Formats: sequence, structure tokens, C-alpha cells
Amino acid sequence: MDGGIALGVVGALGLTHFLRNLLYEIRLTDPPTFLLVPLLLGRVALAASYIPARRATRVDPIVALRHE
Repeated sequence: MDGGIALGVVGALGLTHFLRNLLYEIRLTDPPTFLLVPLLLGRVALAASYIPARRATRVDPIVALRHE
């Protein structure tokens, strides 16, 4: 996940000139934005995967394989 976030930040920095008209009241390379947005998206991804992962740990693997 860290590699994807790093690649996304590098890609966003490279595409800022295309987004110039969409950015209001922030600079093109605003450090807080480039730090906080990836952290927020990482937390959202972890929160979204927590409940399914917790449910998966409650299932007995043998029962799951026999059901298939």
C-alpha cells in the first residue's frame, strides 16, 4: 500500500499543471495537501478492509473449503 501511495503522490505532482484550473485557494504543490490526503485515503482503505478481514478470521478454513 505504501508503494501505491508514493506512486500516487508522484503522479499527482506530475499532473498538477493539468489541474491548475480546478485548484482553488491552494498552491499547486501545497505540502499539507500532499501529506494529509494520502494519510486520509490510507486510513479509509484500512477501515474499509477491517470488517471483512475480521469476519474472515471467524470462519473455520475447513468448513469454508468443504462448502466450495
